[in-house]
Amino acid sequence: MNRKLWLLAACQGLFLTNNVTFIAINGLVGLSMAPRAWMATLPVMGYVVGGALSTGLVARTQQRYGRRLSFQIGLGVAFAAALLCALAAVSRNFWLLTLATVIAGYYNANAGLYRFAAAELTPPDGREKAVSIVMAGGLIGAVAGPNLASATRDVLAVPFAGAYLALAGVALLAMAVMHFIEFPALPATQRANGGRPLREIIRQPVFAVAALSGALGFGVMNLLMAATPLAMQICSLPFPDVAFVLEWHVIGMFAPGFFTGHLIRRFGALPVMGVGLMLQLGCIAVALSGVDLHQFLVALFLLGVGWNFLFTGSTTLSLGTYTPEERDRAQGALNFSVFATVAVTSLASGVLVTTQGWQWLNIGSLVPVAMIAAALLWLARRQAVARRAAAPA
Repeated sequence: MNRKLWLLAACQGLFLTNNVTFIAINGLVGLSMAPRAWMATLPVMGYVVGGALSTGLVARTQQRYGRRLSFQIGLGVAFAAALLCALAAVSRNFWLLTLATVIAGYYNANAGLYRFAAAELTPPDGREKAVSIVMAGGLIGAVAGPNLASATRDVLAVPFAGAYLALAGVALLAMAVMHFIEFPALPATQRANGGRPLREIIRQPVFAVAALSGALGFGVMNLLMAATPLAMQICSLPFPDVAFVLEWHVIGMFAPGFFTGHLIRRFGALPVMGVGLMLQLGCIAVALSGVDLHQFLVALFLLGVGWNFLFTGSTTLSLGTYTPEERDRAQGALNFSVFATVAVTSLASGVLVTTQGWQWLNIGSLVPVAMIAAALLWLARRQAVARRAAAPA
């Protein structure tokens, strides 16, 4: 570990503080102001829709200004968007809140590249561990996010307006940390070369499976996570219990980062992703068993660990599918696939949990889980055939 990686891990933690706080409160604030109950998660969806819409712009900004300045721009947008969310909460303007979260999506798309930037701060033989460790920085958000939401809920007369103001301060802190990270510049010759067109990159089987599994794995996690505060409120569980469940969910998401890289290096990305898929199935099984606090807690913890294995594995799997000069367009495509999927699941979570209930929401999540399983098995079989063909007679 070097100083740059630790600082980037801290930025990841502050980014997740923003995300977890948004997840904990946006649905509840939205529910209190939405014209219809099923619209409650539109502010959650707005965050990822904004991310999906921003991926192309972020890629161009990264290419033009480099990593650090582009990341700082994203943090500036996060600061402004948090203030706009606070204004929307105070003025009881649901559509302004939704617009503010769409704007905040630019920060979501920008900070979504931290995990790729981590691989550039270490030699090639340490990339898996670098990605994993920076992902582990999300533990800061696991603890800070739910507690920040709880502590600032009633600071102002309007519930959760203080939480949005606190997030503006978190963005400023992250800007200060980012100032001390120097990222390696892409050589001018590589920038001029440009590499392959995107359509050629995404046709690679490994890239396609990495994009599909990363997007759907994130989608399943978001589908269940975004609905959890609403489901727990429907089940008459108090907000401190919601914050507690989300805290342990995010701990499950990022605590494995301290060893996921070691597991991938030892066993390979596909087996680790397979274990992640089994953990997501375990989450669904526990969620279907009942709606007591301990069942929400265990289910969401398993969901978090399963997401970590799937997402870290898919990120690592993708690293070998593009060259340095192709990184911006390839990483932009990977992030777009994630944000587009999460946007759909953010809306679906609110609609399903308020109209069909928590049980059917979990049953429906089996469909993307089955699609991931099919993709992983297909790639594993394809690689096994290629190894046999390459083996000496």
